[in-house]
Amino acid sequence: MPASSENPIPSGLKVFISCPEAMMIGEFIFGGLVWILVASSKIPDPRLQGWLMFVSVFCFVITTCLFTFYMCGVQGCSSSWTGVDVIYHFFAALLYISAAIMEVRDTHLFLSIPELYAYNISASVFAFLATFLYTIHAIISIRRWKSAS
Repeated sequence: MPASSENPIPSGLKVFISCPEAMMIGEFIFGGLVWILVASSKIPDPRLQGWLMFVSVFCFVITTCLFTFYMCGVQGCSSSWTGVDVIYHFFAALLYISAAIMEVRDTHLFLSIPELYAYNISASVFAFLATFLYTIHAIISIRRWKSAS
């Protein structure tokens, strides 16, 4: 069977050791930390907190679903999963960079409350780390998608 007809996304336990699928573990961890920290902090603008919660929960759930699908081998049924992987990770990187920038922008409001300031700084750092992982994953996925086509 030619290499171009095989799906380049691994299945089963191979997702834990293949790049970029193994990066989903970091995306899952950092996204979960952002979710926890934003939920436990107080942000004066409820719309901002809602956006941060939406981004972190949405990406956490979709990343978990994709990782589970890849482990179960769903991507073996269709070659369109490489495109789904690219689109999702590019979109998630855009969502996370917007959330990280908004979190940093409003963190200065908590300078007088050290505990809240620490939560918001931590959420900002983890949001930027999640952005980095999603971006790297998207770039590697684009390269894999182009080489598979």
